[in-house]
Amino acid sequence: MQNIPTVTRSLLIANVVVFLATMLLSYVGLDLNRVLGLHFILAPNFQAYQLLTYMFAHGGWSHIFFNMFALWMFGGIVERTWGPRKFLFYYMVCGIGAGLFQELAQLGEFYYIASNNLANFNISQTMLVAEANASMLNSWTTVGASGAIYGILLAFGMLYPEERMFIFPLPVPIKAKWFVVGYAAIELFMAFSTANDGVAHIAHLGGMVFGFFLIRYWHRHPSIGYGRRGGQQFFDSLRSSWERRTNKHANSFNSSTRQSNSSANTRSESDWDYNARRKAQQEEVDRILDKIRRSGYDSLTREEKQRLFDNSRK
Repeated sequence: MQNIPTVTRSLLIANVVVFLATMLLSYVGLDLNRVLGLHFILAPNFQAYQLLTYMFAHGGWSHIFFNMFALWMFGGIVERTWGPRKFLFYYMVCGIGAGLFQELAQLGEFYYIASNNLANFNISQTMLVAEANASMLNSWTTVGASGAIYGILLAFGMLYPEERMFIFPLPVPIKAKWFVVGYAAIELFMAFSTANDGVAHIAHLGGMVFGFFLIRYWHRHPSIGYGRRGGQQFFDSLRSSWERRTNKHANSFNSSTRQSNSSANTRSESDWDYNARRKAQQEEVDRILDKIRRSGYDSLTREEKQRLFDNSRK
């Protein structure tokens, strides 16, 4: 747990604690999901705060296991790339956006059911029908972090589109961008081909939609500050480490060269030529590190990987 970034670790702990509390309270007849879960907006039990709390409630062991596994697997990478503040903001926006999509989907379902079962139904009768069916509408409750998790999957695919992943039961690895596209396509298909399967497919898509537009907004406004990105810090640290090594070798080389020149009065390479060569090498490494940050390590050519490896060993 110590190796997991702060926000990802805190979210994992919060979700597990809430789930265990829900299980324990159920033995004494208390349903915590009725309080934390997101109710239909026309239901008597609906509260605005549920758009936030529903993300920390889950419906069963498998539900929380797969959500937390995905959060652990992808959330840490995204948080290290963006930093904790930006990652937490993104997570919450995707979760709330997923809840809003779910509310719209349920609202459409409500009107569809009402119009097909009530003669001459119109919008002005909405509240009367909702009050008459309060108990049924209170059962329309959504729980789970899946909407936010799908947003994280989208972020990973957009940040590292060329990263290859092994997905069971596929026999070959696939790129992250196709993994995300495939998940979105499956959810879209399930949303329109299945009914009453207990899965909020529209909410999953909502999390991805909100995440997509938020990432696009950040791309258009790169000056928005959330502190330094963890991914940027990683590459800056790697660059600084390389510079320290090269400077150390350069100082040693210059010292030995000056000693040799003072005794033999010859020079195989001038200081100007040496510095120019080291500057060109540094610029090449900077270009390779920038390419990794933009497109991932797999985007490098074989020569670029070898160059980076050779320089790291100097």
